[in-house]
Amino acid sequence: MRIGVAGLGRMGSAIAQRLIEVGHEVSVWNRSIEKARPLADLGADIASSQKDLAQRVDTIITVLTDADAIARVFGGEDGLLAGPVDGKLFIEMSTVQPATEQALAERVLARGAALLECPVGGTVGPALSGKLLGFAGGNQADFDRAKPVLDQLCRRVELMGPVGAGSSMKLAVNLPLAVFWQSFGEAYALCRHLGRDPGWMVEYFAETSGAPNVLRARGTAVARALQSQDPGSATFDCDSIRKDLRTMVAEARTLGFELPLAQRTLAVFDQASEAGWGGRDCTELPAFWSTARPV
Repeated sequence: MRIGVAGLGRMGSAIAQRLIEVGHEVSVWNRSIEKARPLADLGADIASSQKDLAQRVDTIITVLTDADAIARVFGGEDGLLAGPVDGKLFIEMSTVQPATEQALAERVLARGAALLECPVGGTVGPALSGKLLGFAGGNQADFDRAKPVLDQLCRRVELMGPVGAGSSMKLAVNLPLAVFWQSFGEAYALCRHLGRDPGWMVEYFAETSGAPNVLRARGTAVARALQSQDPGSATFDCDSIRKDLRTMVAEARTLGFELPLAQRTLAVFDQASEAGWGGRDCTELPAFWSTARPV
């Protein structure tokens, strides 16, 4: 299958690499071409523009930062929708508010193409191994059309409802994870003075009823960070979590309520970013609170 990927951040690049490895003809585009070159070495073609990318392929996957990035990549004289796109399928994987995806779907449909939103849960490792969790939104026909590709990227993908439903589910799923990193930092601060080995402490916490799957999966990285050691390459950094938390808070207000826990967590992560932790991985965030303990 001829597939294009627009947006080559950590996740976009990993998704493109996975698609190459399972045998698809992959074309890629990114605003900075440097991020595309490693994929070219693996066999991907580099498109000269978003418009060029859309003309090369039948299915286009977009993994973009926010609503502004979606507007830029899809719009304009070089945008994905600038040329003929009749019959093409767009799979939009960005983490944004549902209204952003709904407005985009209307634009895509007006051009004779189809759009399925499918934000995903997971980081680079699951993306490379095809073990993401997919939250699709759209109609059944478009979901059925996209599913052979999504099955190669996801261990499980579900159609949540019409366009917008996938975004709602993705924001909901990410909220407990974002809050966990702060809550574990606070929990560790309460017992850090006991002097136990951080690796032992993380392993012990992983056995408790309050431990999420991520602590079991990434406990070694968390323990290294608590000892001021490098936990490894960043997969989901502090600034990315802050962006998602802002999106959650904004969506809740759209729906007519507040998210006090998410708002307070966002305030702490804002402090971490201001202190230079913005690019650090989520596994390092418990160390920020347990060592710095800002007022």
